[in-house]
Amino acid sequence: MRALHVITGLGVGGAEQQLRLLLRHLPVECDVVTLTEPGAVADGLVADGVRVVHLGMAGNRDLGALPRLARIVRRGRYDLVHTHLYRACLYGRIAARLAGVRAVVATEHSLGDSQMEGRPLTAGVRSLYLLGERLGRSTVAVSPTVAARLTRWGVPGQRIAVVPNGIDLERFAFDPVARRHARQQLGLPEDAFVIGGIGRLVPGKRFDVVVRALAALPDDCRLLLVGGGPEERALRESARAAGVAGRVLFAGERPYLPDGSSGPGLPALASAMDVLAAPSPEEAFGLAVVEALAAGLPVRYTSCPALEDLPPGAAPDALRVPCDAGAYARALAGVRAAGPGPRTAPEAARHYCITRSAARLMDVYTATLARTVPKSRSPQEVSPS
Repeated sequence: MRALHVITGLGVGGAEQQLRLLLRHLPVECDVVTLTEPGAVADGLVADGVRVVHLGMAGNRDLGALPRLARIVRRGRYDLVHTHLYRACLYGRIAARLAGVRAVVATEHSLGDSQMEGRPLTAGVRSLYLLGERLGRSTVAVSPTVAARLTRWGVPGQRIAVVPNGIDLERFAFDPVARRHARQQLGLPEDAFVIGGIGRLVPGKRFDVVVRALAALPDDCRLLLVGGGPEERALRESARAAGVAGRVLFAGERPYLPDGSSGPGLPALASAMDVLAAPSPEEAFGLAVVEALAAGLPVRYTSCPALEDLPPGAAPDALRVPCDAGAYARALAGVRAAGPGPRTAPEAARHYCITRSAARLMDVYTATLARTVPKSRSPQEVSPS
């Protein structure tokens, strides 16, 4: 089987890094086309031996990208096209049909109740999404929560398959040596209580809540924000206004696999943390939370379908907190007072092993090529690999 993955961009983000991780575990010959931004994840894919093509799309209305993409699909003689993220799903589905490929799968990574990839869910966005969805054969939801949202939107249930995001458990396992080295490289004191925040620095992630919470915590508490985005300047200003600018560290975007020149990667930074704070009130999956659990971290979160879709008790030290600075200050103070616990991954993290997700996606590919869609299963029903 030959498959082409089409994605909007390949900067450091959850969907982008998830694609790279999946390609390491899929028994399929895969190429990748990025419409824009061939960033750090593109470099990582190339290092993994994956062919990456940059389409050079100039903007959302660059219709000239369609025939260029269709030519790539036609020349590659792909059996299946798999699209990721809103713009790539629309252009990729159309291009695949123009090239004569009918086996088209699209993964919905970011559908929330009120927004998708940071854009408000207007009637126009919904109509365009549903128009493009009809050109494919299967839509993959990263959680049952997203599957339910798609159904409410009007996507037929028989076209939806649940394939949860996956994590590399071994890579995220707590490493005391990596913890020490990461803290040294970042200038974090060995005895500091480090609160972590992982994700795009955009308004919807609500990291401003944790910045304000930090002001109510003792001076040994530090905030380590891992990610990049347009909200960084506003967060820095919030930290200055709250009097905690010297206790907030912006680590920037960090890949799973560091290139040796940019400092510690995401797993090492997770080992360097003492707790993860995830105040976003709306998530499609909650990948950062699951990765933190794999590193043995206690987690305080506001929304995480990955946990909400599992039985109670799967992550005993992951507790829901209202999206409020005072509530987060009290919750984080409680973790600090309790002291460090064992850094072992709970069942919730082990449940989302990447090999399970890859096996489930292969089921979807097989069914799509056979012109059927497999019965959607919840994460609990996906058997271990």
